[in-house]
Amino acid sequence: MLLAVYLAFTLLPIGWLFLSTIQTQASLLTVPPRLIPTGFTLRNYIDIFAPAAFGENTGQSTFVLALRNSVLVSLGTTIISLLFGTLAAYAFARLNVPHKRTLLLIVLASQLLPAISVIIPLFRMFRGAHLLDTLAALILAYSTFSLPFVVWIMAGYFQSVPRELEEAARLDGASRFGAFIRIALPLVAPGLGATALFTLLNAWDEFFFALIFTSTYAAKTAPVALAEFIGRHSVNWGLLVTGGFIASLPPLVLSLVFYRYIVSGLAAGGIKG
Repeated sequence: MLLAVYLAFTLLPIGWLFLSTIQTQASLLTVPPRLIPTGFTLRNYIDIFAPAAFGENTGQSTFVLALRNSVLVSLGTTIISLLFGTLAAYAFARLNVPHKRTLLLIVLASQLLPAISVIIPLFRMFRGAHLLDTLAALILAYSTFSLPFVVWIMAGYFQSVPRELEEAARLDGASRFGAFIRIALPLVAPGLGATALFTLLNAWDEFFFALIFTSTYAAKTAPVALAEFIGRHSVNWGLLVTGGFIASLPPLVLSLVFYRYIVSGLAAGGIKG
Protein backbone atom coordinates (compact mmCIF):
# COMPACT_ATOMS: atom_id res chain seq x y z
CA MET A 1 0.00 0.00 0.00
CA LEU A 2 2.74 2.42 0.95
CA LEU A 3 4.65 1.50 -2.20
CA ALA A 4 1.57 2.21 -4.32
CA VAL A 5 1.14 5.61 -2.68
CA TYR A 6 4.82 6.41 -3.24
CA LEU A 7 4.67 5.37 -6.91
CA ALA A 8 1.53 7.43 -7.44
CA PHE A 9 3.15 10.44 -5.78
CA THR A 10 6.27 10.00 -7.93
CA LEU A 11 4.77 9.11 -11.30
CA LEU A 12 1.63 11.27 -11.27
CA PRO A 13 3.48 14.54 -12.10
CA ILE A 14 5.26 12.83 -14.99
CA GLY A 15 2.00 11.41 -16.31
CA TRP A 16 0.26 14.75 -15.93
CA LEU A 17 3.11 16.47 -17.79
CA PHE A 18 2.82 14.02 -20.68
CA LEU A 19 -0.96 14.44 -20.89
CA SER A 20 -0.45 18.19 -20.97
CA THR A 21 1.79 17.90 -24.03
CA ILE A 22 -1.00 16.38 -26.13
CA GLN A 23 -3.66 18.92 -25.20
CA THR A 24 -4.79 22.07 -26.91
CA GLN A 25 -4.21 25.46 -25.29
CA ALA A 26 -7.91 25.73 -24.48
CA SER A 27 -7.91 22.31 -22.81
CA LEU A 28 -4.87 23.23 -20.73
CA LEU A 29 -6.60 26.36 -19.44
CA THR A 30 -9.78 24.57 -18.44
CA VAL A 31 -10.87 25.37 -14.87
CA PRO A 32 -11.01 23.17 -12.93
CA PRO A 33 -8.38 21.01 -14.66
CA ARG A 34 -9.53 17.61 -15.83
CA LEU A 35 -7.64 14.37 -15.40
CA ILE A 36 -8.86 13.22 -18.83
CA PRO A 37 -8.26 16.01 -21.37
CA THR A 38 -11.11 17.20 -23.55
CA GLY A 39 -8.97 17.86 -26.62
CA PHE A 40 -6.00 15.94 -27.97
CA THR A 41 -3.41 17.18 -30.43
CA LEU A 42 0.17 16.49 -31.52
CA ARG A 43 0.60 20.04 -32.73
CA ASN A 44 2.78 20.96 -29.76
CA TYR A 45 5.41 18.40 -30.81
CA ILE A 46 5.39 19.78 -34.33
CA ASP A 47 5.60 23.42 -33.28
CA ILE A 48 8.36 22.90 -30.69
CA PHE A 49 10.73 21.76 -33.44
CA ALA A 50 9.70 24.48 -35.89
CA PRO A 51 12.37 27.08 -36.74
CA ALA A 52 10.15 29.94 -35.49
CA ALA A 53 9.04 28.26 -32.25
CA PHE A 54 10.97 30.81 -30.18
CA GLY A 55 10.20 33.79 -32.38
CA GLU A 56 13.60 33.83 -34.11
CA ASN A 57 14.06 33.32 -37.84
CA THR A 58 17.20 31.17 -37.67
CA GLY A 59 16.29 28.72 -40.42
CA GLN A 60 16.61 25.79 -38.02
CA SER A 61 14.96 24.57 -34.85
CA THR A 62 16.14 26.69 -31.94
CA PHE A 63 14.90 24.06 -29.50
CA VAL A 64 17.20 21.50 -31.15
CA LEU A 65 20.06 23.99 -30.81
CA ALA A 66 19.26 24.42 -27.12
CA LEU A 67 19.18 20.66 -26.59
CA ARG A 68 22.47 20.29 -28.44
CA ASN A 69 24.04 22.97 -26.24
CA SER A 70 22.78 21.24 -23.11
CA VAL A 71 24.28 17.94 -24.25
CA LEU A 72 27.67 19.50 -25.08
CA VAL A 73 27.83 21.52 -21.86
CA SER A 74 26.78 18.57 -19.70
CA LEU A 75 29.28 16.21 -21.30
CA GLY A 76 32.08 18.78 -21.20
CA THR A 77 31.44 19.55 -17.54
CA THR A 78 31.34 15.86 -16.66
CA ILE A 79 34.57 15.04 -18.48
CA ILE A 80 36.54 17.95 -16.99
CA SER A 81 35.18 17.41 -13.48
CA LEU A 82 35.93 13.68 -13.53
CA LEU A 83 39.38 14.14 -15.04
CA PHE A 84 40.66 16.61 -12.46
CA GLY A 85 38.40 15.60 -9.58
CA THR A 86 39.34 11.91 -9.74
CA LEU A 87 43.06 12.70 -9.69
CA ALA A 88 42.61 15.07 -6.74
CA ALA A 89 40.47 12.51 -4.89
CA TYR A 90 43.13 9.83 -5.38
CA ALA A 91 45.78 12.18 -4.02
CA PHE A 92 43.66 12.82 -0.91
CA ALA A 93 43.08 9.09 -0.44
CA ARG A 94 46.61 7.79 -0.99
CA LEU A 95 49.18 10.54 -0.52
CA ASN A 96 50.32 11.97 2.80
CA VAL A 97 48.57 15.30 2.45
CA PRO A 98 48.92 17.48 5.57
CA HIS A 99 45.58 18.25 7.25
CA LYS A 100 43.79 15.97 4.80
CA ARG A 101 40.52 15.88 6.69
CA THR A 102 40.37 19.65 7.05
CA LEU A 103 41.11 20.18 3.37
CA LEU A 104 38.37 17.77 2.37
CA LEU A 105 35.90 19.66 4.53
CA ILE A 106 37.02 22.89 2.88
CA VAL A 107 36.47 21.29 -0.53
CA LEU A 108 32.96 20.27 0.52
CA ALA A 109 32.24 23.71 2.00
CA SER A 110 33.17 25.36 -1.29
CA GLN A 111 30.25 23.58 -2.92
CA LEU A 112 27.90 25.20 -0.42
CA LEU A 113 28.88 28.65 -1.68
CA PRO A 114 25.81 30.32 -3.26
CA ALA A 115 26.13 30.70 -7.01
CA ILE A 116 25.01 34.33 -6.85
CA SER A 117 28.05 35.21 -4.70
CA VAL A 118 30.48 34.42 -7.53
CA ILE A 119 28.40 35.46 -10.52
CA ILE A 120 29.93 38.96 -10.82
CA PRO A 121 33.60 37.83 -10.63
CA LEU A 122 32.91 35.05 -13.13
CA PHE A 123 31.07 37.42 -15.46
CA ARG A 124 33.98 39.89 -15.45
CA MET A 125 36.51 37.12 -16.00
CA PHE A 126 34.58 35.67 -18.93
CA ARG A 127 34.01 39.11 -20.43
CA GLY A 128 37.72 39.85 -20.21
CA ALA A 129 38.53 36.53 -21.85
CA HIS A 130 35.83 37.06 -24.53
CA LEU A 131 34.03 33.90 -23.45
CA LEU A 132 30.58 35.33 -22.83
CA ASP A 133 27.83 33.63 -24.83
CA THR A 134 29.98 30.54 -25.43
CA LEU A 135 29.71 26.94 -24.35
CA ALA A 136 33.21 27.16 -22.89
CA ALA A 137 32.05 29.73 -20.33
CA LEU A 138 29.24 27.47 -19.15
CA ILE A 139 31.50 24.43 -18.93
CA LEU A 140 34.07 26.31 -16.86
CA ALA A 141 31.41 27.81 -14.59
CA TYR A 142 29.68 24.48 -14.00
CA SER A 143 32.99 22.75 -13.34
CA THR A 144 33.78 25.11 -10.47
CA PHE A 145 30.82 23.69 -8.56
CA SER A 146 31.07 20.10 -9.82
CA LEU A 147 34.71 19.55 -8.89
CA PRO A 148 34.19 19.68 -5.09
CA PHE A 149 31.40 17.12 -5.36
CA VAL A 150 33.56 14.78 -7.47
CA VAL A 151 36.54 15.10 -5.11
CA TRP A 152 34.43 14.40 -2.02
CA ILE A 153 32.62 11.35 -3.41
CA MET A 154 35.59 9.77 -5.21
CA ALA A 155 37.92 10.21 -2.23
CA GLY A 156 35.61 7.95 -0.24
CA TYR A 157 35.65 5.35 -2.98
CA PHE A 158 39.44 5.33 -3.26
CA GLN A 159 39.74 4.97 0.51
CA SER A 160 37.59 1.83 0.31
CA VAL A 161 40.10 0.16 -2.03
CA PRO A 162 42.69 -1.90 -0.07
CA ARG A 163 46.13 -0.37 -0.27
CA GLU A 164 47.65 -3.85 -0.47
CA LEU A 165 46.38 -4.28 -4.04
CA GLU A 166 48.21 -1.20 -5.25
CA GLU A 167 51.31 -2.05 -3.24
CA ALA A 168 51.41 -5.49 -4.85
CA ALA A 169 51.18 -3.88 -8.29
CA ARG A 170 54.03 -1.50 -7.43
CA LEU A 171 56.17 -4.42 -6.24
CA ASP A 172 55.63 -5.95 -9.68
CA GLY A 173 57.07 -2.83 -11.26
CA ALA A 174 54.04 -0.61 -11.77
CA SER A 175 54.41 3.11 -11.16
CA ARG A 176 52.10 5.07 -8.88
CA PHE A 177 50.13 6.26 -11.90
CA GLY A 178 50.13 2.77 -13.38
CA ALA A 179 48.66 1.33 -10.17
CA PHE A 180 46.06 4.07 -10.23
CA ILE A 181 45.02 3.31 -13.81
CA ARG A 182 45.18 -0.52 -13.68
CA ILE A 183 44.12 -1.26 -10.10
CA ALA A 184 42.36 1.59 -8.31
CA LEU A 185 40.33 3.05 -11.16
CA PRO A 186 38.66 -0.21 -12.29
CA LEU A 187 37.73 -1.04 -8.69
CA VAL A 188 35.94 2.29 -8.21
CA ALA A 189 34.11 2.10 -11.56
CA PRO A 190 30.63 2.00 -9.90
CA GLY A 191 31.44 5.15 -7.94
CA LEU A 192 32.85 6.78 -11.04
CA GLY A 193 29.65 6.00 -12.93
CA ALA A 194 27.41 7.34 -10.17
CA THR A 195 29.46 10.50 -9.80
CA ALA A 196 29.47 11.07 -13.54
CA LEU A 197 25.70 10.69 -13.66
CA PHE A 198 25.09 13.16 -10.83
CA THR A 199 27.50 15.65 -12.40
CA LEU A 200 25.84 15.36 -15.79
CA LEU A 201 22.33 15.77 -14.37
CA ASN A 202 23.32 18.84 -12.35
CA ALA A 203 24.82 20.45 -15.45
CA TRP A 204 21.77 19.52 -17.53
CA ASP A 205 19.35 21.21 -15.11
CA GLU A 206 21.41 24.33 -14.33
CA PHE A 207 19.61 27.57 -15.15
CA PHE A 208 21.14 30.56 -13.35
CA PHE A 209 24.61 30.62 -14.93
CA ALA A 210 23.19 29.83 -18.37
CA LEU A 211 20.76 32.74 -18.06
CA ILE A 212 23.49 35.23 -17.13
CA PHE A 213 26.30 34.11 -19.43
CA THR A 214 24.33 33.51 -22.66
CA SER A 215 22.36 35.83 -24.91
CA THR A 216 21.89 33.95 -28.21
CA TYR A 217 20.99 30.43 -29.21
CA ALA A 218 24.63 29.78 -30.02
CA ALA A 219 25.05 28.98 -26.32
CA LYS A 220 21.60 28.98 -24.65
CA THR A 221 20.73 25.68 -23.01
CA ALA A 222 17.35 23.96 -22.77
CA PRO A 223 16.30 25.41 -19.35
CA VAL A 224 16.90 28.97 -20.57
CA ALA A 225 15.16 28.30 -23.88
CA LEU A 226 12.09 26.94 -22.11
CA ALA A 227 11.88 29.98 -19.85
CA GLU A 228 11.40 32.15 -22.93
CA PHE A 229 7.94 30.68 -23.48
CA ILE A 230 6.90 32.74 -20.44
CA GLY A 231 6.19 36.22 -21.76
CA ARG A 232 5.21 39.43 -20.03
CA HIS A 233 1.56 39.17 -21.01
CA SER A 234 1.04 35.50 -21.87
CA VAL A 235 2.46 32.02 -21.46
CA ASN A 236 2.56 29.46 -24.26
CA TRP A 237 1.64 26.55 -22.03
CA GLY A 238 1.50 24.00 -24.85
CA LEU A 239 5.09 24.53 -26.00
CA LEU A 240 6.32 25.06 -22.43
CA VAL A 241 5.08 21.70 -21.14
CA THR A 242 6.09 19.91 -24.35
CA GLY A 243 9.61 21.29 -24.22
CA GLY A 244 9.85 20.49 -20.52
CA PHE A 245 8.73 16.92 -21.11
CA ILE A 246 11.23 16.38 -23.93
CA ALA A 247 14.05 17.95 -21.91
CA SER A 248 13.24 15.71 -18.94
CA LEU A 249 13.48 12.49 -20.93
CA PRO A 250 17.33 12.18 -21.11
CA PRO A 251 17.83 12.55 -17.30
CA LEU A 252 14.91 10.24 -16.65
CA VAL A 253 16.21 7.53 -18.97
CA LEU A 254 19.76 7.81 -17.60
CA SER A 255 18.49 7.57 -14.03
CA LEU A 256 16.46 4.46 -14.79
CA VAL A 257 19.31 2.77 -16.65
CA PHE A 258 22.02 3.55 -14.10
CA TYR A 259 20.01 3.56 -10.89
CA ARG A 260 22.18 0.78 -9.44
CA TYR A 261 25.24 2.99 -9.74
CA ILE A 262 23.38 5.82 -8.04
CA VAL A 263 22.44 3.62 -5.09
CA SER A 264 25.93 2.20 -4.71
CA GLY A 265 27.44 5.65 -5.09
CA LEU A 266 25.33 7.02 -2.25
CA ALA A 267 26.11 4.01 -0.08
CA ALA A 268 29.87 4.04 -0.52
CA GLY A 269 30.57 7.72 -1.16
CA GLY A 270 31.19 8.73 2.44
CA ILE A 271 34.68 9.50 3.63
CA LYS A 272 36.18 6.67 5.67
CA GLY A 273 38.88 6.82 8.26
